[in-house]
Amino acid sequence: MTAIVELTDVTKRYVQGSVEVMALRGLTFTVEAGEFTAIVGPSGSGKSTALNLIGALDRPTGGVVKVEGRNLAEMGARALSQLRRDRIGFVFQAYNLMPVLTAYENAEMVLALQGVDPAERRERVVKLLADVGLAGLEQRRPEELSGGQQQRVAIARAIASDPAIVLADEPTANVDSETAESLLALMEALNQRRGVTFLFSTHDARVMERARRIIRIVDGRVESDEKKPAHPQQPGTGVPAG
Repeated sequence: MTAIVELTDVTKRYVQGSVEVMALRGLTFTVEAGEFTAIVGPSGSGKSTALNLIGALDRPTGGVVKVEGRNLAEMGARALSQLRRDRIGFVFQAYNLMPVLTAYENAEMVLALQGVDPAERRERVVKLLADVGLAGLEQRRPEELSGGQQQRVAIARAIASDPAIVLADEPTANVDSETAESLLALMEALNQRRGVTFLFSTHDARVMERARRIIRIVDGRVESDEKKPAHPQQPGTGVPAG
């Protein structure tokens, strides 16, 4: 297996006024290609901080964070920006879609920034939106879509550039139970059929149930790291809508 993410003895300290907060205290783990992994733990345990460091949205106080073998601390701002654009997909609990853009334009955004030919962009994005259950809704803006549909656009945007890994921070937090199950089924299908590597930050039991590996963090350290037995891949029956 290929290591996509490697954290070695990572620490993160924040200073809030006169108070020092240690968010991570020697965090160490590796994520390999094709994994469907959840980082779990109580509020304040450091799971979202870990995703921010892996996504090059923040820098550690100490230790080493590598993505595809590259030490993020040794990369400049431009290289980190390119890494986030090309190799890391992001799915946030608040969707973070551009409100003035259509579903198609939101999903196309990364490919446009990469300079992909317009004809190729259209072919890829139309197929991708169909794959996530949004065929026929390409020209709707976020306000015209349900929460679950907006999150599907966000997932399409995250995987449009074929990133090495998708970081999903509480992706089911703002949707109802039925929609959450549908979104999780979608991401699991993308993992199994496309080989997309997912790393979740979550406290949602539904995500934990579907994840094939659970890294539990308490007080900024790995308390346990459990891989579930492999299960047979289900035959493709299309991506559920909703």
